[in-house]
Amino acid sequence: MFIDEAKIRVKAGDGGNGCMAFRREKFVPRGGPSGGDGGRGGDVYMESTQRHNTLIHFRYNPEHKAQRGEHGMGSNCTGQDGRSITLQVPVGTALYDAETGELVHDFKEPDERIVIARGGRGGRGNQHFATSTHQAPREHELGRAGEERNFRLELKLLADVGLVGYPNAGKSTLISRISAARPKIADYPFTTLEPNLGVVTVGEEPEQQSFVVADVPGLIEGAHLGAGLGMQFLRHIERTRVLAHLVDVSDASGRPDPVEDFRVINNELASFAAASEHPLAKKPMIVVATKIDAANPEKLKKLAAHAKRRKLEFYAVSAVTGEGIEELKWVLARRVRPEAH
Repeated sequence: MFIDEAKIRVKAGDGGNGCMAFRREKFVPRGGPSGGDGGRGGDVYMESTQRHNTLIHFRYNPEHKAQRGEHGMGSNCTGQDGRSITLQVPVGTALYDAETGELVHDFKEPDERIVIARGGRGGRGNQHFATSTHQAPREHELGRAGEERNFRLELKLLADVGLVGYPNAGKSTLISRISAARPKIADYPFTTLEPNLGVVTVGEEPEQQSFVVADVPGLIEGAHLGAGLGMQFLRHIERTRVLAHLVDVSDASGRPDPVEDFRVINNELASFAAASEHPLAKKPMIVVATKIDAANPEKLKKLAAHAKRRKLEFYAVSAVTGEGIEELKWVLARRVRPEAH
């Protein structure tokens, strides 16, 4: 199951209490105070890892608590520190404070590690309160409480290219043709219910290049208002370098105007950008006409003319026959890593 949002509650360990004790050994008539300090509470860490690609392990286990420090003991013995815990999240996870909405950290690289809740300090034993005029102190400190915080986790997949378009525009078929990804493909809308990633490789060794393509569930008009599957998956293409806008130019789409299809999806991208403060609609974009093996020539010509007016690169492909696929792969590689060309 693909889970890209979760809420968690973390509690760092409390510090152990300081001890009040006096030495009572034989032949030590005036032993004095000997209460040890409490141990420090364990911290809660969060670390990014490539071992996970979903937040499902937080969905059913939302509360996490580090061990408290042990109390101080006699003979000036300090209590043992509490064990810290480490929560692992996929690379691409954004951590937000649930109370304020503030971004705490964005895990963009593997093995990033931060403290999200600090353990409480151990209390001091009565040995620390002895003075020349107060030689038998009974004062001792309680341990400090560990931090307790609520967080919201949001996973944003790391990809170089994002595929957008109407349902059944051919996004899943295209990603299955250019990579080893095998998403569900069928002739009805919304067959893609969760994002898919595929690694695309072009060229031969030693000049071989690769990049990651993300296929998100299709959009429809009114997606920003919750129509269809809404826009909940668009966050997964926020980090992409370029968008490939796929438009079905066959009569099987059931929509007569491909330019209107292009306009509707762009408006939904703009609505998402306005709501999330991410300039998704301003990302570099290329227009890809799909299903040209069954294309309506008028629709193909109209879409190509519109792309030219918008000064957008235009390509026509057929995932069934393979026409235009290799050229598109090289174009995407060039747009993702222009310095390599």
